[in-house]
Amino acid sequence: MSRIRHRHRRKPAGVELNITAFMNLMVVLVPFLLMTAVFSHLTILELNLPDGASKPGNDKPGFQIQVIINKDALLVADSRGGLIKRIPTDGADITSQSGQPYTVLRETLKQIKARLPDKTDITILSQANTSYETLVNVMDTVRAYPALVDGKVISAELFPDISIGDAPKKK
Repeated sequence: MSRIRHRHRRKPAGVELNITAFMNLMVVLVPFLLMTAVFSHLTILELNLPDGASKPGNDKPGFQIQVIINKDALLVADSRGGLIKRIPTDGADITSQSGQPYTVLRETLKQIKARLPDKTDITILSQANTSYETLVNVMDTVRAYPALVDGKVISAELFPDISIGDAPKKK
């Protein structure tokens, strides 16, 4: 009888993965990516809709300070006495907050705040074609102003409670 040799194939032993090099890479790469990442900062400003009608039980609407944005001027008015100040833009670039109209607006609002220190709300009314930059610059101007206190520049409050709406149509 012939002897048949059977070769038994040995099953190869389990191969272990060497992940040491990969782990070393991750230990270096993760902190590097975290240190160089740019984190975006979002600022959200809470706005209110203007009161269209008087509150229940009151016959007179409340006193409101309004800033109306027109293409040729910024108008500061109140709900009772009408126009307080007209600030012409004279073709100035009112998308830049460093412009003359914003300085005059800030000074006018500081005078109003001196007379009404407890008043914190204001309404901004803009025309339909007002640029976003102009609206944001007006909102920043009416919220606060830089003040020098004890040699440090701080942000002093003007009218932080802002309502926005549409400006009345010109007749």
